[in-house]
Amino acid sequence: MLYGAPANFEVRGEGASTVLSGRFPYGAETMLGSGRRERFAARAFRSRIEAGENIFLLAGHDPEKPLASTEAGSLTLRDDDDALHIEARVAATTSWAHDALAALAAGLTKGISPGFRVAPGGDIVTRSADGLLRTVNAAELFEVSLVTRPAYDAAQIAARSWDLANDEAPDAGLKRTLARWRA
Repeated sequence: MLYGAPANFEVRGEGASTVLSGRFPYGAETMLGSGRRERFAARAFRSRIEAGENIFLLAGHDPEKPLASTEAGSLTLRDDDDALHIEARVAATTSWAHDALAALAAGLTKGISPGFRVAPGGDIVTRSADGLLRTVNAAELFEVSLVTRPAYDAAQIAARSWDLANDEAPDAGLKRTLARWRA
């Protein structure tokens, strides 16, 4: 998923830049760990996109390796019901941009992953026979990264609050201890 879905990038040259097109599908589930799945609801990232906030395309979630940004006009994000659509114009004018494009061309980079924060109330965790399912309904998107492994690692999973409230819980709702931003 955008947070860890395979990306089907279309790569084409356009002048001195390479144009990358990809999508992060909404509604698909990803297994984050034993019994823990996650999915994003349609238009989960709309708030910062519609507000015109600056969002980056990064190489491997490294804020020191920007490839494109909405503010610079080199990154376009379209948040539809089916997916977050991404188009970026990347010029290999820095060493990390050259390396990121080379890794993509070699088939070493195959995914996209978002850096986002979920505010309290922006997600819900439910239990089923398959375990816990976290549905993210609203998240603040700060960046999207080209990654080699489009999935969450153990440290990222550990940073999430997966406390499922039950009827015996005093608050009878989900306990959210952190505003989460995975980068």
